[in-house]
Amino acid sequence: MNTRPTGRPFFFAPGPTNIPDRVLNAMNKPTADFLSPEFLAVHARVHEGVKRILKTRQHLFMYAANGHGAWEAALANTLTPGDKVLSLESGYFSANWAQMATELGLEVETLPADWRQGVAMDAVVRRLKADTAGEIKAILVAHNETATGVMMPLPDVRRALDEAKHKAMLFADTISSLGSFDFQMDAWGVDIVVGGSQKGLMMTTGLSFTGVSERALELSKRVETRRSYWNWADMLTRSPQKFPGTTPVHMFYGLDESIAMLETEGLDGVFRRHRRFANSVRAAIAHWGGGTKSSATISQAGIKGPIGALELVCAAPKRASDSVSAVLVPDGFDANELRTLAHNRFNLALGSGLGPLNGRVFRIGHLGDLNEPMTLGALATVELALGAAKIPHHRGGVDAAMNVMADA
Repeated sequence: MNTRPTGRPFFFAPGPTNIPDRVLNAMNKPTADFLSPEFLAVHARVHEGVKRILKTRQHLFMYAANGHGAWEAALANTLTPGDKVLSLESGYFSANWAQMATELGLEVETLPADWRQGVAMDAVVRRLKADTAGEIKAILVAHNETATGVMMPLPDVRRALDEAKHKAMLFADTISSLGSFDFQMDAWGVDIVVGGSQKGLMMTTGLSFTGVSERALELSKRVETRRSYWNWADMLTRSPQKFPGTTPVHMFYGLDESIAMLETEGLDGVFRRHRRFANSVRAAIAHWGGGTKSSATISQAGIKGPIGALELVCAAPKRASDSVSAVLVPDGFDANELRTLAHNRFNLALGSGLGPLNGRVFRIGHLGDLNEPMTLGALATVELALGAAKIPHHRGGVDAAMNVMADA
């Protein structure tokens, strides 16, 4: 007997995300000469469109790679082995970026924090003021920590640098925030931005990019790190387009269409929509857990303290992500069993817990191509799966979400 679920799959992992039909159709084209005038116009349009979303008038480099490739490009072009960087801890991906920096020969200092909160800004100021010799060359920040659903306020990090009168470069990973909530590269004084195509930009995985400030580009000319594919200096010599090797034309066609969709809705409208759906998801989670909150903490070593009910990983309301919610399951239950049941029985894909959160957390992505029926349908199915998995919860989370939507 065929036990596969029927109907269209519901994909609610926090990346990659659902790709709109308009974007898929835009990629349904014959292969084009990537140096033809027709395609060069598309390339230039995409380049400028990404800069508008980054809110920058400075430099942009694009790569056929995922976000990890853009991480490496950012580090390799601006820092020399032995340079010191300060990583602001907020979860699995902030730790991974720091690990990459270590592997590239950089000296990495991590400013520790509970993964449920992220680093406190007064701790950042104190550490920068203590660096009287200016040894710290860059600060690495995950604007939105995809593993925990913790958003780090980049304007506050810039203010911390300014208050300490420190000249370190500010690096920001926007992979799961860009196109979902506000980001302002120039106004916030961000030197390096890392982004990718597969989340808020509603595209396939495979295009990533770095926004680069004028100051960072000048510093890159004196860097001793060996690089080839990622070399910005080489890319600047490539005319009429700054791309290493063969350009993935179909991805550019798709990204061109997704940028058009975002700008037709208007970025402010996109951000309001994401906030509305995020608030509804958080309301459902709070209802399922009965509004209880534990004092458990999370670090790379795992969870310390008991978890008695379903609850949001992010314990700092002002830092709750508008693109992903990570949910802790009670002690004694397996989040992966819930995810497997949701997928196999109900055709709903949810994100897994990463690193020390594997088996303790499931993640709901609420970003990209999303509307009310999709969001409410996913929440209703999560509630079905919670019941089937016999995970204690209060029924009626969808009603709580609907109330938020109706009041917004």
